[in-house]
Amino acid sequence: MNYWLVKSEPFKYSWDDFVNQGTGVWDGVRNYQARNNLKAMQVGDLVFFYHSNEGLEIVGLAKVVKEAYQDPTTEDNRWVVVDLVPVEKLPKTVTLKQIKADERLKDIGLIKQMRLSVTAIKPEEFDIILGLAHD
Repeated sequence: MNYWLVKSEPFKYSWDDFVNQGTGVWDGVRNYQARNNLKAMQVGDLVFFYHSNEGLEIVGLAKVVKEAYQDPTTEDNRWVVVDLVPVEKLPKTVTLKQIKADERLKDIGLIKQMRLSVTAIKPEEFDIILGLAHD
């Protein structure tokens, strides 16, 4: 199993929007590295849902239910989407400030590649963040 983090601006598509929708098509990615991360996702992988710009916090946990396929928002076959479903709203959000303050997370993609909308998360980082959310 692999672990990931996806970012969304809550005024465009929030955790609550995602939960209400039930299954989210993660579309609109137009960065090659983020696209490659989408292509690497496998059914069953777990994904942190991060509110960017407003909130700056991890708010929930999702799961990949359909692997990469053509992005329906474009005819350009370079771009793909995955389908995600919500698993749980985290008991406590984990803020960017908390992540930056935790020495164990100093190399996390969320910090090292701030502008990337889809990043890989190492298993140990995943466990640390889940721990922070359940403290």
